[in-house]
Amino acid sequence: MTNNLKNENENYTKIEKVIKYIDENFKEQPTIDDIAEYIGMSKFHLIRVFKEYVGVTPIQFLQSVTLNYAKEHLKESKSILDSSLDIGLSSSSRLHDLFVNIIGVTPKEYKELGKNVDITYGYGSTPFGVALIGFTKRGVSYLGFVDSSNENKESLFYRFKEIWAKANLIENNEKAQEYLNKIFIDKEKFDLFVKGTNFQINIWKALLNIPNGSITTYQDIANKINKPKAVRAVASAIGSNHIGYLIPCHRVLAKSGAMSGYRWGIERKKILVAYEALKNN
Repeated sequence: MTNNLKNENENYTKIEKVIKYIDENFKEQPTIDDIAEYIGMSKFHLIRVFKEYVGVTPIQFLQSVTLNYAKEHLKESKSILDSSLDIGLSSSSRLHDLFVNIIGVTPKEYKELGKNVDITYGYGSTPFGVALIGFTKRGVSYLGFVDSSNENKESLFYRFKEIWAKANLIENNEKAQEYLNKIFIDKEKFDLFVKGTNFQINIWKALLNIPNGSITTYQDIANKINKPKAVRAVASAIGSNHIGYLIPCHRVLAKSGAMSGYRWGIERKKILVAYEALKNN
C-alpha cells in the first residue's frame, strides 16, 4: 500500500464520519466549527479534504444532499436515463458509453459455485475506503468495501467466498492493489465476470447504463425492463450485486429519494452519489 493511498484511505474514513454526523444532525444545522470539532480537524483542513473528495464544502453538502436534493435530481435524471437505458438494453455487444462488458459464468460454473475457476483476490486501499477485489482472466469477479460501521475484512471475505464457494482462491494483496490503482487512479475499464441469473445480469447491465452523475429509482429500472410490478425483484437483484462501484448500484434510490439499502454503508453511498453528481456539474 503506497503512502498516498494510505493517506487517502485515512482521509476517506474521516469524511465518512463527517457524512454520518451530518446525516444524524442535519436538523440542528451544525456549523463548520461544530463539524470540525467533532472530527478533530481544523476547519480549514476539513474543508480542503472534504471538497477534494465530495466536490463541495461540508456546509454545501449539508445544504444539498438531502431528500429534496435527491428528489430534484431524480426528476432531472429521468430523461437521461430513459435514452441511456434504451440504447444499452438494445445492444448485444459493448455497453453504451462505458465500454464495459459483462461476462456471465456458464450454467455449469453457476451450478458448481465457480468450481475450477481461478480467482486472484486481495485487499487494498481506494479513495473510498479499504476494498476487497477478486479477478480472473475473464475480468473482475468481485469488488466490495469494508463498511467501518458494521463489517470487517473477515466478514467481507465471507461474502466473497459465499459467492465463489468452490473457486480456486489465490490471495495476492500486491496484485490486488495494482488492480485497484488501475480502476480508481488510472480509470481503466475492465470486463466484469459475474455470477448471477439471467434476470440479475440484465438488471446489472441496466445499472451500467445509468450515466455518471445521475440517479434513478428501483421503479424506473423495473419499468425499463418491462416488468413494472417487479420492483421487489429488481431491488433484490440490485442488492445482490457483487461488483460495487463498477456496477453502480449506488445510483439507485428509493422512489422517495431516500438513500437506503447499500450493502457497503449508507455513508459511502451518499459520498459516491454526491461525488459523481457534483463533479459532473
